[in-house]
Parts: sequence; structure tokens; C-alpha cells
Amino acid sequence: MSPRIKKLIGFLLFLPALILYFFAAAALGELVPNIQLLKAAYFLVAGIAWAFPARYLMVWMERDPNEPKGLDG
Repeated sequence: MSPRIKKLIGFLLFLPALILYFFAAAALGELVPNIQLLKAAYFLVAGIAWAFPARYLMVWMERDPNEPKGLDG
């Protein structure tokens, strides 16, 4: 698959997924008890947590199809 197509697919997946994640995190944040420190901790974790799955998508988008996949390359 060409890098341009992979980037287009990645963008078309990433943007709606990120928006959906933010709405879900905000909705779940309403269920957190109204203790400011607890809410701050929840939103700090929720604000960082989206980056971990996004990393795998970004790596996939940037990977060269001719590059070896193992550790020996």
C-alpha cells in the first residue's frame, strides 16, 4: 500500500475516533464523584490515554513497506 493511501486511511480513521474518544471521556467524566482532585486526576489520565492507541496508528502510517519488520533489520 502506498504511503499516501496509508496516511489518508489513517487520517480518516484517526479524526473521527479522536472526536468520539473526547466525547466519551467527557461523558464518563460526569460519572466521577464531584471531588476536584479526583476529577482532575481522571481528566489528566483521559487526556493522555488517547495518545497510546494513536501511536500505533501513526507508526503504521509511517512504516515503509520495504522495511524489515523484525528486530534483525
